[in-house]
Amino acid sequence: MQYKAVIFDMDGTILDTLDDLADSVNHALSFCGFPKRTREEIRSFLGNGMVQLIHLSVPENTPAEKEAEVLEEHKKYYPLHSADKTHPYEGIPELIRKIKSKGIKTAVVSNKRDENVHALVDRYFPNLFDVSIGSRDGVPRKPAKDLVEIALRELGVDKSDAIYIGDSDVDVATAKNSGLDMITVLWGFRDREVLEQCGVSIFAQTAQDLSKMLI
Repeated sequence: MQYKAVIFDMDGTILDTLDDLADSVNHALSFCGFPKRTREEIRSFLGNGMVQLIHLSVPENTPAEKEAEVLEEHKKYYPLHSADKTHPYEGIPELIRKIKSKGIKTAVVSNKRDENVHALVDRYFPNLFDVSIGSRDGVPRKPAKDLVEIALRELGVDKSDAIYIGDSDVDVATAKNSGLDMITVLWGFRDREVLEQCGVSIFAQTAQDLSKMLI
């Protein structure tokens, strides 16, 4: 069907943010006297926002006050280094331009902090998204439907006319909770086997695959 809006996840879907996130987490861990994590460990921890990312990254049974110190250091460090190694996935800017040229609205919805989402969109996707939504105080994060519903209201589009694009088990649950159709990409932060266990059957291997499915 022809959708009126496409809603994208950010990390692992339109932007490869893994190296900058891993560097920031490991900086914060080291700063607070904890051992660093591997890139693959951090990859597996991503998807539920920075609080959960830090909770999974600190050693088991870390006191709450020490975990809070790591989180605060990450929150200070990451915005200053969020574009050191981050880059759009191949073909994604071109795909979004093509979608917009067809009169389809675009949005990004992420569990990143709202200010970080806007900074990255402005840097890597200027004028390509009609709506950008990040994590906000008092609003449940994905996989809750709340952030997606905010995006739909701002887009002025009904959920039956929108599709969600993501890369993780969190995104699969978000689409289900929001009542949106979904396409799952395979270049992100979860392996195909994990996604298939979530019941996913529609995959895009490349941005070109995604283009054929959407347009």
